[in-house]
Amino acid sequence: MTDTITPETLRFERRLDASVETVWRYLVDPGQRARWFMGGPTELKVGGRFGLTMDHDNLSDENVPTPEQYRIHLGQSREERITRYQPPHLPAITWEGGEAGEIAFALSDEGGKTLLVLTHTGLRGRDDAINFGGGWHSHLVVLERRIRGDAVPDFRALHGQAGKIVAKTLKQPRA
Repeated sequence: MTDTITPETLRFERRLDASVETVWRYLVDPGQRARWFMGGPTELKVGGRFGLTMDHDNLSDENVPTPEQYRIHLGQSREERITRYQPPHLPAITWEGGEAGEIAFALSDEGGKTLLVLTHTGLRGRDDAINFGGGWHSHLVVLERRIRGDAVPDFRALHGQAGKIVAKTLKQPRA
């Protein structure tokens, strides 16, 4: 696991115990995507919509209350656009209509397992890096657990821990 976090770019590497085709389905199939991130109506082509419905209460296997600051977002849907589409190796999408950059999910085979490299470019600064970095970090933990068949007792606890990790990483001087 290698993560690079700057105010401009987030890059997360995860080695997943599944084939590229399996991980691809978790990225592009709305039902599978909803198990670890957000699902929604999706048109799998460049320029197609990439639907996202905030339903994070369903990411925890246990009954975990939604913190007050997130309740307003529950059930909200939005659309991003697919900017690159190369099955089964690369979907990329806009974020906040492109104002908060682009997210690319690159997949490569490593002997039956998959290297996933999530790169979020075009961040608007430190606040974006903390906000989106904490989100991606925690959602990738959920993806890893879902692929392994492990439980996700409390997504909100994962999200809180991830935000702290990202903020601490940003305070460290670059090598």
